[in-house]
Amino acid sequence: MADKPRDPAVSIWVAPPRERRRGSAPAGLSRERIVRTAVALLDADGVQAFSMRKLAAALDVTPMSVYWYVDNKDELLELALDEAFGDMRIPPLGDGDDWRAHLRLLAHEYRRCLHEHPWAARLAGQFLALGPNALFFSTSAIGAIRRTGLTGERLGGALGLVLQFVYGFALAESQWQERVRASGLQEDELNRVVRGVAERADARFLDNADLLPPTEDGGLRASRDSQFEAGLDIALAGIDATVAAQR
Repeated sequence: MADKPRDPAVSIWVAPPRERRRGSAPAGLSRERIVRTAVALLDADGVQAFSMRKLAAALDVTPMSVYWYVDNKDELLELALDEAFGDMRIPPLGDGDDWRAHLRLLAHEYRRCLHEHPWAARLAGQFLALGPNALFFSTSAIGAIRRTGLTGERLGGALGLVLQFVYGFALAESQWQERVRASGLQEDELNRVVRGVAERADARFLDNADLLPPTEDGGLRASRDSQFEAGLDIALAGIDATVAAQR
């Protein structure tokens, strides 16, 4: 069954209730089971390899059974994206919670989510984030940043500074992981190969060796973690300095 053309401004979360197809729902199937299975397939194979036929095979049903619950693959990907966002462990923002600590927690959970579901980083830039889990995350971040006392463009800029930093960092990580999988090498082994190519291409590459991750096993992941933490520290310090200057 061919998917219908999709209006990029439309989201399954705001679309009018869909008409149920004729007949009874397929036995043993539910939208929740379909979405969870889709997430597992996306985690294993990525977006490019995902198809409704593969999903139906994993569920041991016909593709038409899946289409009883969703109209097309894009709708299912939207649902899967919000399901992935639900993996973030974010407590409700308490009355006395510090905005810095809460934003730090949000940042780490957002990165962890996009690291565990690398396909989600790509889809987050493709679909409107209007599902319940995405909205809980965004409203929690807005609630924390409002406690800074910043207003207007500074408020929006501070929020974007943290969230876009995390998203950009995690997107780069997911793209790197795709390259690692395609190479068939271990991450640190590919890092050594890439570094060697860069050194041979331009000797000046070595002038910035202090900015490069170490080449021993485990060094690249540890370096990324340290860079992420340092960048987040700088972002939060910049917000703090802006708040102090405004006062």
